[in-house]
Amino acid sequence: MEYIYSAMVLYSAGKDITEDAVSAILKSAGVDADAAKIKALIASLEGVDIKEAIASASVMAAAPAAAAPAAAAAPAAAAAEEPEEEAVSEEEAAAGLSALFG
Repeated sequence: MEYIYSAMVLYSAGKDITEDAVSAILKSAGVDADAAKIKALIASLEGVDIKEAIASASVMAAAPAAAAPAAAAAPAAAAAEEPEEEAVSEEEAAAGLSALFG
């Protein structure tokens, strides 16, 4: 998550989101940065309009709030079920990251 936050800090500061810049932010925060993760982040953000992605994410985030009353009416037994967690590889995680921004 700190990798995405570093990109967002650079974006909000109006700076270019580069490997060196992300690495510098992570280093200054005391994070032992993984070069492969930084490369994956930069690659996934290439050609993405971050402003547009944030705007569309804000709209999508409002949709679950509208569904909350329906979820409250669901039976208690359904709420007690725990969803199964799926193992995700690094490649799938990097691909998911690109979907986050467009």
